[in-house]
Order: sequence, then structure tokens, then C-alpha cells
Amino acid sequence: MALHAGFCASIMAVPALAQENDAFVTFQVLKPEYAQRAAVAAMESCREAGYQVGVMVVDRFGIPQAYVRDRYAGLHVFETARRKAWTAVSFRTDTLSLGELTAPGEMMAGIRELSEPLALGGGLVIEASGSIVAGIGVSGAPGPDLDADCAQAGIDAIMDDIAF
Repeated sequence: MALHAGFCASIMAVPALAQENDAFVTFQVLKPEYAQRAAVAAMESCREAGYQVGVMVVDRFGIPQAYVRDRYAGLHVFETARRKAWTAVSFRTDTLSLGELTAPGEMMAGIRELSEPLALGGGLVIEASGSIVAGIGVSGAPGPDLDADCAQAGIDAIMDDIAF
């Protein structure tokens, strides 16, 4: 229940990015070079574990920035990696948690009826200074928890560069 309350609060929260009377907002996004590094690191992490995956990094608005696919990864990995990354930034939560929150019978199950979200583990938000700067999605490992582990390895590969 605490997870549900925290998720609802994070969806409803509006970031305080500008002065109330200012006509502009300021935000940060991950540079493409770092998006590519995170994607490659996630793919290599999965490869070392014996998994062939595709990895997509999207900006904070869900627009693709980088994509890599290992040589034997399945055809489906492009779409599923993209949708996982998009879902993570759109709902501001990891997709493994979203899967639990939107399970059949749960209050937020209707999210699964939308065309774009993919409530399947492997999508994570990338944050810097408390702000979402990107999302990463991994698809192709033999389980969504393993996809999530590889996505985390991608984030870890750039964390020293983006933590400030």
C-alpha cells in the first residue's frame, strides 16, 4: 500500500522548475553521448550474463536518443525496449513496480488498456539532482527482473558523470 501511495504522489507531483510568475521552465536532459554509453553498458552487462538484448534510452519526454541491439537479440526487442523506457519516464517509476501496481484487480489496472505503456520490468528512470533526465529500457533477457538489472548497469556506467 505504501508503494501505491508513493506512486500516486509521484505521478501527481509537479516539479518546481521555474518561478511561479516566470513564463519559462528550465529542465535538464541527458546528452546523446551519455545515452549511448548507458545503452552500450546495459547491453554489455546482459551479454556478460549470457543474454542477447536490445536497449533504448529516451529523453525525459520519451523521445529516443540511443538504441543498441546485440547481434542475436530477438525482433521484438526494439519495440519493447522503447516502450519500457517511454513508460518509465511517462509514469516516473520503474516498470517492474508499475507491473505490480497495474496488475489485474488493482486500482490502476486500466493503465494496461492504453496503447503505449508496457508494465513489464526492464524500464528505469535516469535521475540527476532529483530530476528525471532520461529513461532506459532493456528487452531480451529471460526475465523482466534481469532486464531491469542490465538497465541498472547502464545507469551505473554513467552515474559518476551525471551525479552533481
